[in-house]
Amino acid sequence: MCLAVPMRIVSISAGGAAVAEVDGTRYDVDLSLVEGAIEGDFVIVHAGYAIERLDQAEADERIALFAELARIERGEPEGGRA
Repeated sequence: MCLAVPMRIVSISAGGAAVAEVDGTRYDVDLSLVEGAIEGDFVIVHAGYAIERLDQAEADERIALFAELARIERGEPEGGRA
């Protein structure tokens, strides 16, 4: 299963390529499907392609959801570690 992950664009190079970051890890991302993306924007990335731009509030909300899913997957109780 693949997930579409919110990432922040760190840098953009010629030809629509970018480097985006999530949780301290950087990935190469193709921006050809998203118009007008600039450094600092948040984008949803699926299979190496940015597919949607997000505003800061929406990105924060989605990142928090991913953190909650990770907490549940690890079996940690709400509000802290097991």
